[in-house]
Amino acid sequence: MSSSNPLLIRSAGPADVPAIYAMIRELAEYEKLLHIVEATEDSIHRALFGEKPAAEALIALEMDVPVGFALYFTNFSTFVGKPGLYLEDLYVKPKFRGKGYGKALLVRLANIAVERDYGRMEWSVLDWNTPSIEFYKSLGAVPMDEWTVFRLNREAIASVASSG
Repeated sequence: MSSSNPLLIRSAGPADVPAIYAMIRELAEYEKLLHIVEATEDSIHRALFGEKPAAEALIALEMDVPVGFALYFTNFSTFVGKPGLYLEDLYVKPKFRGKGYGKALLVRLANIAVERDYGRMEWSVLDWNTPSIEFYKSLGAVPMDEWTVFRLNREAIASVASSG
């Protein structure tokens, strides 16, 4: 980053949870999904820094102001035989876009994946989010068009669990 736009990307700490939570809500609003957000600051804190952390996060700061984040966790590929990095969310606040901060977050994530000897990185993007799709393709990411994502929500999980 140039000296006119100094960017610091670091591992998030417990004090970053309010900023990360606020950006999660901003992302959900952008994706027209705010109505389904159940997360709270407390649940994000537990997920990132509780007894058994479920995820990790990077925070991007410009002049000590939080401007973006990446939240990720480990998955596993039986075909590759190695863990991988699953990027749950990547977000840069609108007024800070176009400065290379999203790419800087992805570069840091790729470095983490290399350091940990992960076999791949994966993430999902909404099919209408053309700017993000084009950005990811420009980095060499390949859409997995032949795969369909399936999800069980909390009620469906409970139903399956009790069906046995």
